[in-house]
Amino acid sequence: MNASPGVWLLAWRRFERDRLGLACLVVVLIYGAVMAASAAGWIVRDWSEEVAVTYAPPTFLGPEAPRGAPAAAAAAETAPQGAREDYGIADPLADDLAEIAKELAGVSATETRAATLAFGADKWGRDVLKKAVKGTETSLFVGLVAAALAAFLGTLFGALAGYQGGWIDDFFNWLYSVFTSIPYLLLVLSVAAVVNQKGVLTVILILGLTGWTGIFRLIRAEYMKHKVREYVLAADAIGASEGRRMFVHILPNVSHVVLVQLSLHVVLFIKSEVILSFLGFGVGVDTVSWGSMLAEAQSELILGKWWQIAAATFAMAVLVTAFSLLTDALRDALDPRLK
Repeated sequence: MNASPGVWLLAWRRFERDRLGLACLVVVLIYGAVMAASAAGWIVRDWSEEVAVTYAPPTFLGPEAPRGAPAAAAAAETAPQGAREDYGIADPLADDLAEIAKELAGVSATETRAATLAFGADKWGRDVLKKAVKGTETSLFVGLVAAALAAFLGTLFGALAGYQGGWIDDFFNWLYSVFTSIPYLLLVLSVAAVVNQKGVLTVILILGLTGWTGIFRLIRAEYMKHKVREYVLAADAIGASEGRRMFVHILPNVSHVVLVQLSLHVVLFIKSEVILSFLGFGVGVDTVSWGSMLAEAQSELILGKWWQIAAATFAMAVLVTAFSLLTDALRDALDPRLK
């Protein structure tokens, strides 16, 4: 007699029939591979190198005409170095003036920078494409780790409150009410302003320690529903401890809720990190993320330099959309009512 397939196998069979969900899973895995490769130093290690002229446009737009004393730069290129004379007297500042003219024209005296890049450059001449890839590492890492921390806290608190009841439930409900009485974005900004310390770890702790409330509410309700069911009562009758009943018997049956909420919070925390970094409360100045790129791009737009904001927005939009659609597919596949 063949054994019946398990819950996870049935969920995978439902999930693989969703073509859109599979495509979104592939996109998310590609982003994850990019994040891992960037963290390991296999790609974009040189993202901070100034390889192009200031605000070098994308290649398909072509190079811009040099600004800042173009006539002086052209004269410096054509005149023999150090040989320019006025009334028979050699100019002692000819070499220095030629170097300054080249720098004003966007060309260093010691190295030649690219006039264009595939997706343009920022005001320091750094490759926007490499910055977007490096920003993927930072933003996605913050989203994943902060969501994992929030899911852990929400599941733990929800399990204790829903299963134990009594004063424990009252305490966690009071804590939940305190956190949810303040709008989420205002709460995050307030904590970030009080902490007043930038960095990836700081952003992860701020988001993870303030974002567990939604998961807590759902898990608490699930535990209140499951603790009176027959399989839990049977485990109690054979002497299973409370911890075993909570985390060995009940938790696997509510894990689909945790998984769906985890993916939802990844999207939420990626957007939250972008907002924090954009407002100056996120990652440090030596770290690039999508939020820091958007913060830089707001001054570039005034000058008509749109490629950095386009690169960061496109990278974030693709990941957030893929994660959102993947979450919908996971919810449909893991919902026990669809068995």
